[in-house]
Amino acid sequence: MTAGGDARPNVVGQLIPFSLVAFLGFLAIGVPLPVLPSFVNRSLGFGPVVVGCVIGLQSLTTLLTRQYAGRLCDTRGPKRASLLGLGCASLTGLLYLASSACSGQPLAALAVLICGRLLLGLGESLFITALAAWSIARVGPHNAGRAMAWSGIAMYGALAIGAPAGLAVARYGGFAAVAACAIVLPALGALVAFRWTDAPLTPSRCAAFLGVLRLIWAPGLGMALASLGVGVIVTFLALRYQTQGWSGAGFALTGFGVAYIGVRLVLGGLPDRIGGYRSAIVCLLIEAAGLLLIWRAGSGLEALVGATLTGLGYSLIFPSLGVEAIRRVGPESRGLVLGAYLACFDLGLALAGPIAGGVAQVAGLAAPFMAGAVAALLSLSLILLSLIGARSQRGQAA
Repeated sequence: MTAGGDARPNVVGQLIPFSLVAFLGFLAIGVPLPVLPSFVNRSLGFGPVVVGCVIGLQSLTTLLTRQYAGRLCDTRGPKRASLLGLGCASLTGLLYLASSACSGQPLAALAVLICGRLLLGLGESLFITALAAWSIARVGPHNAGRAMAWSGIAMYGALAIGAPAGLAVARYGGFAAVAACAIVLPALGALVAFRWTDAPLTPSRCAAFLGVLRLIWAPGLGMALASLGVGVIVTFLALRYQTQGWSGAGFALTGFGVAYIGVRLVLGGLPDRIGGYRSAIVCLLIEAAGLLLIWRAGSGLEALVGATLTGLGYSLIFPSLGVEAIRRVGPESRGLVLGAYLACFDLGLALAGPIAGGVAQVAGLAAPFMAGAVAALLSLSLILLSLIGARSQRGQAA
């Protein structure tokens, strides 16, 4: 793997290996994801709020460890952070296995499962932040949007493939077989990344994490709001299918993932060319429309269309707002700003589980999708206000 060039085939060729490793790591999240809500709800006997908290706990832990992950990338190199994160993901599978073994004691099984979700949150924080920073270092900051797009392809590709795969594995081998997959897959990713040369370090004074957050608050908060809807889909779409008696929950998650990946493959470099905020505006409108369709769905097919539409809209929001965040700092703090930006993404997912669980408890399993649409529209409003403010400042300067 050589230093980045400007030609698109060369850039994409350099990004694919990073995406492969991220894909293997994120499969440890994607394969168990559609199975965990049912395991907590049906096997252990806990309600929707506990389900939401268990799912959201991973993102909360990831949120709280982004500063550590970003600083480790900047000071010790992304290779070390990647390998450490992938190792944590494999250990999580062992804890899932232990939780399955003691499912006859629900509280003990839940406690072990929570430990696994905490460890997985740390692992995701490390390997996703590090691989993103590593890939941008290879292809250059002028290709940051495309690099983040391919990082997302890996993440949601793992969700698209992992959802039906996880349900199939659970059907034939139970939750223990799902846990075994979570052990092996990130270990394979670590074996691939172990052979690569680390990115060079840029000696500099360490930036303050809170100072970085102040620089990126607008795109960061917009990302947090936009990710609430995706958190709702991840947490409650399968349960909505189950309670309505619809078939094809795994395919609805796959529809989201395929749409997400397709847009990124075709238009992944769009935020680099036209600007992050411009592309984000259209994408947020489409995401909101998809979530509203799931909310009003009267059949599994309508929910599938809504999930696919949500994937189309959400696809470029992450790289679009990420481009706006990256351009605010220098290369010596790239890991830290990526950690801070990803922390905003995590915040949305972490809040989505408990908030959606509470909404579902009061108003039913359709209502959280309406709440996700409202959050996407709030993100759109924030971006429009930021653009108006920036134009006003430019006008006063002129």
